[in-house]
This record gives sequence, structure tokens and C-alpha cells, in this order.
Amino acid sequence: MDQSMYEADRQANCLIESPVCNRLKSEPCWLGVDEAGRGPVLGPMVYGICFSPVADKEKFGSMGFADSKTLTEEQRDNIFSEINSSLDLLGWMVEILSPAYISNSMLRRDKYNLNALSHDCAIRLVKTAIDRGVNITELYVDTVGDPVKYQAKLKEVFPSIDVTVAKKADSLYPVVSAASICAKVARDKAVKNWEFEENITLDEPNYGSGYPGDPKTKQFLEASFDRVFGFPNFVRFSWSTAALIMEKDGVSVEWEDDEDDEGGTESTPTVSQFFKKKSERPELKQHRFFIQRQLTPVTSL
Repeated sequence: MDQSMYEADRQANCLIESPVCNRLKSEPCWLGVDEAGRGPVLGPMVYGICFSPVADKEKFGSMGFADSKTLTEEQRDNIFSEINSSLDLLGWMVEILSPAYISNSMLRRDKYNLNALSHDCAIRLVKTAIDRGVNITELYVDTVGDPVKYQAKLKEVFPSIDVTVAKKADSLYPVVSAASICAKVARDKAVKNWEFEENITLDEPNYGSGYPGDPKTKQFLEASFDRVFGFPNFVRFSWSTAALIMEKDGVSVEWEDDEDDEGGTESTPTVSQFFKKKSERPELKQHRFFIQRQLTPVTSL
């Protein structure tokens, strides 16, 4: 799995995929969707899909796929190698969502929570597979949120596809298990190969599982925190664990307001006032941004 594109810019997202053989375009296929790294405060979240001809379901199921969480890292790597040696039978695709993208999405002005972000990523991957020519007739998804609502949402987007959304789908449907393994292998590699752009040197390079309750993760958060600049891009600063540290130990910041604090709406001139004679116009108070920086308007060169 070549993640060099992602590793070149860890603030961006990255799509990695296998070739699509002709069988996947000409024969009806089933497709599974799952993710890895939803809960950790560290590192990216990865969504993965895997697809194969419906006619080969029995053969596909005999490859020994299982929920990636029940497998060791070595077992996952071995199965992923087997997946890549069977590309005449199946195909896969993963999207790596950077910690910066996750945090910026969740903290933007219009609310965009993790469930909505996850749904959109899953839909985007399925659409991309369709764009690549994969003939998807059955879709199996490990649920995020209410499975009934999620299934209805997917059915609305993909009306011609038979959609199944279920809890623990990664242990019920081998094609979802395969997607889970692809996602987990990609996340493991992204986390293991992470290079800090902030030039952080750690006394203890092992930052644990990345989950907030892990002692090694807590130790990393404390060691990597800068009181002024916060956390490195490896950290999802939208997580409450990170937010509490910033609030407790960070330097307080006073942000410039768009409006004068004292003036409010009453100090904002109406449009009609700009059409009055200069002598009749009220004197407009300069914003404190310009006053503090001793900036004056240029009237002539």
C-alpha cells in the first residue's frame, strides 16, 4: 500500500486504491464498507471498501476474513497481502482522513459532526467505485448511528442498489470484514510512519493506542503540548480530551472582534449615511485593530 501521497502532506486526505479488473465491471458485485480509528484522539480515521463478484461469495468467504479488531497486526498484514494477490477476485479502496481535516470539520461554524462526516466519506467511496466502473448491486455497511436511518439515507442516494446496514456488520459479512482489514492496515501504516512536521522529539516514542484512556496516549499529549501553539497535527484537537488540556494549560488568547465591542449595532452606519454631504456625515470611529497598530488611511500617494 503506497501512502507516499498522504505522508507528503498529513494535513490533507488521501485516496488509495487497487486496480479494477474487468470482472468487477461486467459482473454484479457486492461491496462492504467499514472504518478504522473513529475513537482515538491521535492519528487519522480511515474508511475502507472492498468489492467482489456476487457469484464468488462462497469463494470470497473462505479466505478467512474477520473483524480487524479480533486480529493481530501480523494477521491483518498477511490477509491484506492475500487480498492483493487476489485482485482477479476483488478490489479495494481506502480514504485516509487526516486529524486536521477531522478537527477543522467538527469545529467549523456550521455543525458537521463525526457521524455526518463518516456518512459522507462512505458515500463518497461507493460513488468513486461506481465511477471506476464497478457494477455494485449489493451494499453492506457497518452502521454509524441509527442503522435504520442510515440505511434509508444510503437507499436514497443509491436507489438501484440493495442496501444492508447493520451493527457488527464486520463480523456478519466477509466483504465488510475485508473492508475493515484494508482500513485498519492503512491506519496502522499511517500512524507508524508518522513524521512530525513540528520537529517534536519524544523521550518515549510509543504513544499507545491513541485512545484517550490509554496512559501512554495521555503521556504523549502532555509531552507534545505547547502552551501557545497547542498540539501537533497528529492530534485531533476537536476531541474533548485535547480541548480540556488546552483550556487548562494553554495561554489565554484575546481575539480581535469584527465589530467594536462597545459600539455594537448602533455604531454601524446605515447605507444612506454614505450618500450625505461630507459635512453632514457622522464621524466614523476607527476599529481598534487599526488604532492598536497605528494604521491610518492613505488619502494620496
